[in-house]
Amino acid sequence: MPISPAPLAQLPIRRLTSEDLLACADLSENRGWPREEHKWGLLLTAGTGYGIDDPDGPGLAAGSVVTSYGPGLAAIGMVLVAERYARQGVGRRLMQHVLAEAGDTPLTLHATANGQPLYEQLGFTETSRAEMVRGRFTFTAPAPDVPVRPATAEDLPAILRLDHEVFGLDRTHIIARLPAFADHLRVAERDGEITGFAAAWPNMDTHVIGPLIARDPGTAQALIASLAAATDRPLRTDIDVRHTSLLSWAKENGIDTIATNAVMIRSLPDLPGDWRRRFAPLTVAAG
Repeated sequence: MPISPAPLAQLPIRRLTSEDLLACADLSENRGWPREEHKWGLLLTAGTGYGIDDPDGPGLAAGSVVTSYGPGLAAIGMVLVAERYARQGVGRRLMQHVLAEAGDTPLTLHATANGQPLYEQLGFTETSRAEMVRGRFTFTAPAPDVPVRPATAEDLPAILRLDHEVFGLDRTHIIARLPAFADHLRVAERDGEITGFAAAWPNMDTHVIGPLIARDPGTAQALIASLAAATDRPLRTDIDVRHTSLLSWAKENGIDTIATNAVMIRSLPDLPGDWRRRFAPLTVAAG
């Protein structure tokens, strides 16, 4: 039996740490999501987690993670409420706490259809949509002949400069973790200049592609094809719906839509940076 709303509203919200990783994964599993322990590990170390302990036993009643990019933007992700406490105002309480902690910092998130009404009530507006696509890459439609190679340690300064230019904010604390976090990191290069980069990181039985930054859709295709050739797992990524040519090409290659989420923002008219060169986020929780 769910406990009454009044006690739920009084439960303390605390900071999560890397020691809460398994509890966060259990919470994901409780709501029918993959456990995603690898992703939780990154988010809990690179971001700030917030949680409500289950009042009736071990584990979490609710949780979320905020990834900060300084005063210009922070990304909210992994907003989860245990099934037994769903639809009792716990998610709203957690979000209100996150908003209070953020203060004047603009916020962004990816919202499911179920969550979008709450976020709209809290001042978020939809700025775009993203298609989550998944499947085994078939190599049916070829990618353009753009030079792509594995990234090296010497490429990191150029990758960080390009990411800052395209993303619009400094996320060194995230991008610098990619060599250790991802199984594969590729760069596209033309005339000695890095024109794009992409990573593929392990998540349950898939490899997730992200971030994906590229000069143009052809370069993005070449990066995806290179990463697909490096794995025998299905691929998954989240592509901005405005990138119609990339989405069509991905679907020709067996990567089909499994969900569409709203990209939402609060306290800004739109996301910073250049969306035309930003094809996929690192995760839907980290921009």
